[in-house]
Amino acid sequence: MKVLIDTQILIWYQLYDPKLHANVYDLLTRLGNTIYVSQISLVEIAIKQKIGKLPELDVSISILTNLIEQDGFVVLPLQIQHIEAYNKIPLFSEHRDPFDRLLLATAFSENIPIVSADGNFELYKQHVQVFDNT
Repeated sequence: MKVLIDTQILIWYQLYDPKLHANVYDLLTRLGNTIYVSQISLVEIAIKQKIGKLPELDVSISILTNLIEQDGFVVLPLQIQHIEAYNKIPLFSEHRDPFDRLLLATAFSENIPIVSADGNFELYKQHVQVFDNT
């Protein structure tokens, strides 16, 4: 199975955070699954680190990328098709986060499910298959 993980799932996985549910952990570590991490998540993490919103993840993006690859995950480069798909993802007044929306557009464009800790992702189930952190 191929899945894209959102930024929060990536952070929790890297920090061994108990908020990452066991079934999601099993999905991420199951042999044969391909776990994608979008470069967008790396941009979001870099921004959050710079403004002090992510003190618990105190590693450079290059080190984090190495850790992601050591975990067997695949860093998915941002593609023009992902950006173009952004307009195909509905804009809900209660969920306007541009990083989340670009991750959803990536999952839509690649036709793969996304794993998320954000309950707002349920809004997009008509367009993208969403696995939540439960």
